Amino acid sequence: MSVLPDRVRLIVTDVAYHDDVGCAAAVVADRWQAQFPTSVHAALRTPVAEYVPGNFRERELPCLMTVLEGLEPEVVLVDGYAWLDADGRKGLGAWLHDELGVPVVGVAKTAFHGSPHARHVLRGTSAVPLYVTAAGMDLDLAAEGVAAMHGAHRLPTLITLADRTARAGEAR
Repeated sequence: MSVLPDRVRLIVTDVAYHDDVGCAAAVVADRWQAQFPTSVHAALRTPVAEYVPGNFRERELPCLMTVLEGLEPEVVLVDGYAWLDADGRKGLGAWLHDELGVPVVGVAKTAFHGSPHARHVLRGTSAVPLYVTAAGMDLDLAAEGVAAMHGAHRLPTLITLADRTARAGEAR
């Protein structure tokens, strides 16, 4: 059985797009179960690459690297997959893990065809799971961390905050 650490510098990220501008958000917390962040950051980047399904790396990785600069994460959560399939095809999380050298947990809201290895995490009263993958971290521990995150709904509080911050489209 795995055990979540009491303290971890967890950074929850998301990216939203407004025309050719990407707004990346980084919500920093000191533990998986945190209700409130220790800080919230946003960064704008332009231009951004075109959207290509299954290849978020070209579009999102530069935005995430910009917002994460100087934040020194121990674990990063991304909106999407770390691994796309059982054959080891990299998703955004694995590419970010390669860049940062820290564990990256992918939390996706929809199933990716061919990704049977993702852990299904049910939260709140939702019958629809979140799909969790991880690069540089035990997958069961990553799923345990996502399940333990604060919030009564399917999406944890800090993931919702990262989404709202990125959609606001303003650097702070």
